[in-house]
Parts: sequence; C-alpha cells; structure tokens
Amino acid sequence: METFLIESDILSRVHEEVRKRFTGVDDLAHGWEHVNRVYNLALSIARQEGADSFVVGMAALMHDLGRTTQHDETNDNMHHADLSVTLATQLLQAYHVPVEKQQAILHAIVAHSFSKGVEPLTLEACIVRDADRLDGLGAIGILRWAVTGTYLRTPGTVSYHPEDPFGEKHELDDHRYMLDHFYSKLLKLAETMTTKTGRVLAQRRSAFMRTYLYEFKRELGA
Repeated sequence: METFLIESDILSRVHEEVRKRFTGVDDLAHGWEHVNRVYNLALSIARQEGADSFVVGMAALMHDLGRTTQHDETNDNMHHADLSVTLATQLLQAYHVPVEKQQAILHAIVAHSFSKGVEPLTLEACIVRDADRLDGLGAIGILRWAVTGTYLRTPGTVSYHPEDPFGEKHELDDHRYMLDHFYSKLLKLAETMTTKTGRVLAQRRSAFMRTYLYEFKRELGA
C-alpha cells in the first residue's frame, strides 16, 4: 500500500511537471493534448492487460518530452525519443525512482517511436506504443492527420492525387498527396498492435477511418 501511494504521488507530480513543460509548445498533433490522451489510454489498457501502471503511466507522460526542447539548436539533430529519454532520466533520478523501474520506463519511451524501430520487449513498452499509435487512428487520428499534413506541407503539396485520390494506382507519396498518408501509414497501424486490447481498439478506430474515406469517395463522385 505504501509503495502504491508513493508511486501515485510521483505520477501526479510528474503529470503536472510535464503539463507545464508543454505550455507554449506549438504542436497541435504532438502537444499536451496528445500526451494526456496517450497517458489516459495507456493506463486504461494497462488495467485491462494486468501491467505495471506506474511504469506505463510514467513512460506515457514522458514519451514525447523531447518535443518540448526540439527547437533548441543543440538538440536539432537528436531524435525526439532520445531527447525524451534524456529528460525523463533527469526526472526519474530527481524522484529517486528505483533503477529497475527507471530502466523499464526508459525502454518504453524509446520503443514507442515509429521511426526509431526499437521493438518493445516488455508488456509495459507494448502498451505505451499501442496507446501512442492508437492516437493516430479514429476521429482523433483524422484530426491529427489534417493538422500534421497542413503543418508539413510544401508549395507542391495537394490534398490528394487528381486522378487517383485513394492510392489505387500511383506510387504513394504522402509528402505530395496528403490523403496518401492513410494508405502509406495510418491504415497499417492496426497490424502493429501488440496487445489484445490495442488490437480491438485499433480495429474499431480503423473502421471509422475507412468510413470517412468511403464518404470522401462518395462526395468526390469517384
């Protein structure tokens, strides 16, 4: 009971600390709203999967912490997951989190990243990665897709391929055609889920995305 109370207190304090650090971060797709959603979803999955909620909660809270300093010139060349590990280590040591728990939390942080390609080796790491990827699916995923696509667009970017909007014939290029991102990444995320709960949620959210694309197709008359 005492350990639970101590861990709950640390989680609460780190939650507030991370929220403050994201104040002023101008990233609607990867800001505090995203972090807080992943945190709550990861804890929900942890309860259903019987995982260590402290490890899951801490890793989920700090998985994108590196994005709070990415515009610092000294950090421009570092992957955000590596930056997150560095900043998380400082917080974990400040709260005297046991070494074995630190290692589990840091592994879950570095393994969450799609682009890093680090495989999750623990249930807790699997849950954090599933929760992060689930936030890219469903209604929320569509909102984040539109926000990110707009932010990353170049003068040559258009909403969709004029002759092949739904990626049936052309080579997918989501830098040029925003809608291609559904087919190059988003609709493939369900296949990467590693927990039973994550798979169920991913199927439901992916189905919603396919409904959106079906309606998009109807409205285009394609």
